[in-house]
Amino acid sequence: MALNVELVSPTQRVWSGEASFVSARTIDGDLGILPGHTPLFGVLVDGAVTITGVDGGTTDFKVSGGFLSVSNNRVSILSESIDS
Repeated sequence: MALNVELVSPTQRVWSGEASFVSARTIDGDLGILPGHTPLFGVLVDGAVTITGVDGGTTDFKVSGGFLSVSNNRVSILSESIDS
């Protein structure tokens, strides 16, 4: 089982694909998301988002605020700006 992840800014889709793990920092603290995670909606703070692909490769991004949504093994991350 894998997560279907989309990381987008207002101008582009920065990362899209299947992942085994996603971590991000919200106003409520750090989150680690694995397949089967309960649904949630979070407000991101400026900081790192890390996506571990199903192949084991890890990609780090720096986001400037935004939102994160998790539902049915789908993770949507929207941020005003994203640097890799």
